[in-house]
Amino acid sequence: MPEPTQVLPEVLSQIQALPVSSRPLIVCDVDEVILHLIAHLEDYLHARELAFLKYEYRLTGNIGRRDNRQPLSSDDVRRLLLEFFDEVSHSQDMVPGAGNALNALADDWDVILLTNLPGGHNKPAREKLLAGLGISFPLLTNSGPKGGAVAALSRGRPEPVVFIDDSPTNHASVHATLPSAVQIQFIADARFLNATEKAGHIDLLSGDWQETAAFIGAILQCSSRNHQNG
Repeated sequence: MPEPTQVLPEVLSQIQALPVSSRPLIVCDVDEVILHLIAHLEDYLHARELAFLKYEYRLTGNIGRRDNRQPLSSDDVRRLLLEFFDEVSHSQDMVPGAGNALNALADDWDVILLTNLPGGHNKPAREKLLAGLGISFPLLTNSGPKGGAVAALSRGRPEPVVFIDDSPTNHASVHATLPSAVQIQFIADARFLNATEKAGHIDLLSGDWQETAAFIGAILQCSSRNHQNG
């Protein structure tokens, strides 16, 4: 099992700038959850005679030449991703239902967006894109596993805390650092979703925002009933 992770100082400073709140919390990823990533990245790869080698959650070793299936080096993948985000951060398509679901949930929950966005200079472009799509929640940028950031965001708040992300690495980190969090692994791309096995610490594996919103709504109803009975 992964070790608990600490929140990075640059992320903690973003968290400390948020207003104090006692409402239940949803911490939601952006790429492949609110905004399509895989479909855009696949188009980007194909234009360069590259492709995903498998529909599985890793990039290094899983992006290669279309002709000979030779994987790119980790440095080449890193450089490719930086260039990709520079080009697409302002124009990614929204996952169907994401905006309506999150805005409806915000009646009862605080929603905070936590994204691992390569190239911090792309944050304003992402905020502008999301706002134009009607999604204006606070956006925090992180690097690496998200467990420390989610734990820091949860401090001083009542349970439940819901974490929504596509990455198994981030979910494992949150499970190790804040095991009380409700974990929803959301993967918009059906091919990657169908190839993903639901881990034991995942409460819901989904690629559908209507299902996800209903699941989260039921969490709060159950919590309320337990509080009344207690």
